[in-house]
Amino acid sequence: MNVLAVNCSPRKDGNTYILLNEVLKPIQEKGINTEIFQIGGKKIRGCIACMKCRKEGDGRCHQKNDVINECIARMELADAIIIGSPVYFADLSGDAKAFIDVSGYALRGKGNLLRRKIGAGVIAVRRAGAIHAFDSINHFFLINEMIIPGSSYWNIAIGREKGEVLKDEEGIKTMRVLGENIAWLMEKLSGKT
Repeated sequence: MNVLAVNCSPRKDGNTYILLNEVLKPIQEKGINTEIFQIGGKKIRGCIACMKCRKEGDGRCHQKNDVINECIARMELADAIIIGSPVYFADLSGDAKAFIDVSGYALRGKGNLLRRKIGAGVIAVRRAGAIHAFDSINHFFLINEMIIPGSSYWNIAIGREKGEVLKDEEGIKTMRVLGENIAWLMEKLSGKT
């Protein structure tokens, strides 16, 4: 079993990365393979509706989006996908939006490859917009017929400077419960329990 966490923050080791690691800890304790893939801050392009991914049907973006295509290949192999984003102007980071648009369109062009995989969103926020960003990620999961596990609260934690999210005790607890629930659901879906 494999979990892919996608970090859509340009701050490679910032608060979003910290939160993704907190989610992955209980999953790793169950012996499940995990990986964090860095999208944020890389050279990526948003979808331009060229339709080549639909015509080719190969699950790839054809406008030189190598980083996203590499992540798409990993998404196909993953049993669970966690997308993490900081909040910028009350919504996802631009990198997160580009990633969702491109990967969603390319993967749907190859058939619904994400169907019945587990999907969870994780949001790092300073003040406002977390629920809107969380909702945007969940829209991606829902349109792809993915299974979204819950946690003890919305999957958000508050902090601006690197590491400040660790002071948000409720946010960190929420991440760990989310990780426990993902691991439990993965085991149930695989028939191991």
